[in-house]
Amino acid sequence: MLPRRLDIGMPRTNAARSGSLVNLRPRVNTASLRRHSAVLPSVLTFAVIVASGGLLLMIEKGMLNHMDTPPPRGTGVRSDFIRNTRKQDPNVDTESQIVQEIRNRTIRTMCGQKNMPHSIWTLPPVQRRTVLQHILVSDKHKFLYCYVPKVACSNWKRVVKVLNGALENVDVKIKMDHKNDLVFLADLKPEEIKYRLKTYFKFMFVRDPMERLLSAYRNKFGEIEAYQKRYGVEIIKRYRKNPGKTNGDDVTFAEFLHYLLDEDVEKMNEHWMPIYNLCQPCAVTYDFIGSYERLHQDAQHVLQQIGAPAHIQFPERQTWYKPVTTQTLHYYLCNIPQRLLRDLLPKYILDFSLYTYPFPNTTSAFCRH
Repeated sequence: MLPRRLDIGMPRTNAARSGSLVNLRPRVNTASLRRHSAVLPSVLTFAVIVASGGLLLMIEKGMLNHMDTPPPRGTGVRSDFIRNTRKQDPNVDTESQIVQEIRNRTIRTMCGQKNMPHSIWTLPPVQRRTVLQHILVSDKHKFLYCYVPKVACSNWKRVVKVLNGALENVDVKIKMDHKNDLVFLADLKPEEIKYRLKTYFKFMFVRDPMERLLSAYRNKFGEIEAYQKRYGVEIIKRYRKNPGKTNGDDVTFAEFLHYLLDEDVEKMNEHWMPIYNLCQPCAVTYDFIGSYERLHQDAQHVLQQIGAPAHIQFPERQTWYKPVTTQTLHYYLCNIPQRLLRDLLPKYILDFSLYTYPFPNTTSAFCRH
């Protein structure tokens, strides 16, 4: 049976970010906050979220085109260098630099709070095990990569295998084995883990939370029989009034979201577990956080940072891959009960706030279009 619903308390607020008009109004439940280890932002952090949303709007409207921006964390590059480079090369992606800086400052602000973890060794055992199992190791190129399912992690694993000599090239037509020929931090001793966390280049990639959930839903319940039987059948029995006999292959998106709302975050399948819980950005200081929305540009940056050979390029999408377009996402979000979406967002609030993604706009006026 599926676990009972977890209520996670959040500060009462009507904060609305530009283009994100879903009101978050869950109840404050301090007892629940003490019981459950899923950490949620304070009022101060929520103010940072709102500020980040305002900055993103300014980016979208081109209001920051003539402003000098700080470099991403850990580069050691001064802002005057970026300013001079921009004058010399009109193709420099200043918006990416701004997004990186917003993320870095938001993470520093939130992770600097006393109640946040500052090391993987201060995490509860379940959370520590999760993050250690999701960080891949390359001793040859001295990097750590925290993989996030539904954020191009299969292609990144191909790259890691090629770099480590376990795969001939990234275009080999074989089914990806997600465990063999890969080394995870969880495979190492504590001293070995500490050394690599301190000295290796660390990176991860993120994606719009709702887009990632929709991608997982369409893939797992529309194409993978094992997920249909393991999760789909039970979801339909639990959330459909007259389920009848089912193979679990016709789960609706609303039923899937109902299931997520009732699921314990720490017991979630990795394909829909929040990115925050998978990679713990407060406990691990990542040198670079790439975006799915600019996957190849950010991947190229990472390959340069780790000193990958020039002939190794990030692979193109598989021909069978069905991308989640903006229109597709809007269609799904506009056709579910809005209260369901409003109740679910607090569970993924850190993925929205830390990585500067706007809340979905599902107002009646917007959905009519």
